[in-house]
Amino acid sequence: MQIFEQIASMRQACRELQQRGKTVGLVPTMGALHDGHLSLVRAARAQCDVVAVSIFVNPLQFGPKEDLAKYPRDFERDCRMLLAEGVSLLFAPTVEQMYPPGASTVVHVEGLSDKLDGKLRPGHFHGVTTVVAKLFEIVRPRFAYFGQKDAAQLAVLRKMVRDLNMDVELVACPTIREADGLALSSRNVYLSPEQRKQALCLSRALSRVQTLAAAGEHRPATLLCATRQIIAAELAVNVDYAEIVDPDTLDPVHDLQRGALVAIACTVGATRLIDNVLLPPMKARHWSKAARQPATRPGQVPGVAAHPDERRLTRWTQ
Repeated sequence: MQIFEQIASMRQACRELQQRGKTVGLVPTMGALHDGHLSLVRAARAQCDVVAVSIFVNPLQFGPKEDLAKYPRDFERDCRMLLAEGVSLLFAPTVEQMYPPGASTVVHVEGLSDKLDGKLRPGHFHGVTTVVAKLFEIVRPRFAYFGQKDAAQLAVLRKMVRDLNMDVELVACPTIREADGLALSSRNVYLSPEQRKQALCLSRALSRVQTLAAAGEHRPATLLCATRQIIAAELAVNVDYAEIVDPDTLDPVHDLQRGALVAIACTVGATRLIDNVLLPPMKARHWSKAARQPATRPGQVPGVAAHPDERRLTRWTQ
């Protein structure tokens, strides 16, 4: 595995491979690798001649009060993991390489960058699109691999690629979970044992939504109410957002006929976690009779008791 810190040397290595007819797949990461990242590497290895991975903790996508300074870093461990997976090229630039003095250009995807995570983390997606655009120019991969767990990021990057006519195909890979359902994240290391148990409410809530939708429930308000009731039971978990949106536009949907993205962001202790599921399209003729019946009260799932502390639910509607 070749390791590059300089843009020029990484670019040269990629161009030489491409001139020889090799297909290059890129897996952009911020390091602190886990099995979710490795699943992207394996997907790239199955599809491409050469796998390139980037490790760069991108300061442009962190807010002033976020965890840039303490974001987990273990470069030697990451290198061992990538070597074992057969990665050919590792690009690990410095901040000065990626953002030299005087650099002021950013990539902004209008209409998407201020939704979901972008709404609560102003400037976050500007940082993501800027660094990914730079990586695409340096590596010029044929394919680039991202996890479905970062669904909003995927929507923003897909629009950037379309709008700028970039010659790269984005590949979305399934979210990888622990046996108990917790979505893998580099930030999971921040969680105490008790907080980790509390964090399972995210996957439980999403699983409940999937079950209800499969049974014929098509009303987003009713599905979100079920989600609220599950997460509200964990008093230490605070909700940043819970929305049912179009996976491409990130706009709220009014039914599930064309499918939808159910996205959740919560803070457990001081750790912010995100998770989501994609619901498949639901044809109107498959809506069940039970799903068409009025709920016990607006937004309440029939048969599911309302949470006694209604004040905790106001966060979801503001």
